[in-house]
Amino acid sequence: MRATPSWSEQPRAVTWAGMLALAVAMGVGRFAFTPLLPMMLHDGVLTLAEGSWLATANYVGYLAGALACMALPWVAPRLYERWHPARLARAGLVATVLLTAAMALPLPGAWPLLRFAAGVASAFVLLNVAAWCMVRLTVLGRPSMGGLVFCGPGVGIALTGLAASAMVAAQWRASTGWVVCALLSVLLCAVVWPVVRGRAAQARAGAPHPHAPARAQGGGTVLARGVHALAYGLAGLGYIVTATFLPVIARAALPAGSPWPDLFWPMFGVGVTVGAALSTRANAAWDRRWLLCATYGMQALGIALGLWWPTPAGFALSSCLVGLPFTAITFYGLQEARRLWPQSADSFASLITAAYGLGQIMGPPMVAWLLARGGQAQGFAQGLALAAGALVAGAVMYAASAWRWPLVR
Repeated sequence: MRATPSWSEQPRAVTWAGMLALAVAMGVGRFAFTPLLPMMLHDGVLTLAEGSWLATANYVGYLAGALACMALPWVAPRLYERWHPARLARAGLVATVLLTAAMALPLPGAWPLLRFAAGVASAFVLLNVAAWCMVRLTVLGRPSMGGLVFCGPGVGIALTGLAASAMVAAQWRASTGWVVCALLSVLLCAVVWPVVRGRAAQARAGAPHPHAPARAQGGGTVLARGVHALAYGLAGLGYIVTATFLPVIARAALPAGSPWPDLFWPMFGVGVTVGAALSTRANAAWDRRWLLCATYGMQALGIALGLWWPTPAGFALSSCLVGLPFTAITFYGLQEARRLWPQSADSFASLITAAYGLGQIMGPPMVAWLLARGGQAQGFAQGLALAAGALVAGAVMYAASAWRWPLVR
């Protein structure tokens, strides 16, 4: 009789651990700043322009972390043998907790460095947890559960958004908000720690290898990979204006004292979670480039709705439409990267994540410049319009790629 594997060796444990690890890295390390920014503005500890640059510091750190993950297997293969994905992910989680707590210190001069380091940590966790969980679940015979891991950012965004909404109602200071987010991260890491350890491929000896994926005719060429990297990078610019400034934009558009602005960010998080879960239902035979076209179009429509219909209903629908495809884009983008370059899947995944990071970096400074040039209302409107345009351009590139290099089986 075959022994029942321990909890940490079961596919659902791997899925939950990966999900909660991304909730910490992305929902807290990356995006807790979004609902806490209005609190920091209210406390008078920074200006909107300074908040834009703090966000940029985090996104530059995310780019640096992605580049480091890409280079590590090539530059230091022996170090990578010792510091495999599970160890790197655990180190990133520890760093995220400590850096989040440090943001509560009254040291504004250190905040850019702290946000930069948090960006590095979040990239390490995202890339290494995704790689570890995908391999682990494949070895355990449940690769289809991999998409559920990407519910994590939405879970973290919803939790931090709801916590921030409650803290605003209680008139707590932003420094307390950072401490609360750090404590929340510790609780989530307690579930992750017993599961994310060791090498992913050691989950079960003798497990069958997955079937080779379909490939595009010429789809592995340098040009096809370049198209994917550029189009994926445009998604970073496309979503980042909303993801950084949504509560601030809503506060400026709605009547003073409205309770809605603090709820749109948790709605975004719920949309992210639902979209990630739905992405796992996509048939493995479907061309991921057409799925990316659809998700880019949905985000562009969501951004446009916030511009055309600046009401509670309009912002709510906009939040959901921008959130639904958020991690589905990441999931499909990483799958496409593995299909295009299976021999160097982890490094190529890091490369396209770096391109995504470049897109993110462009967003906040662009908005800061537009705000200084045209004022808050016009600046945010122009920034959102440019973001939607970037998503439309990315969708066109994926459609062209699918037409030029159709899948062959």
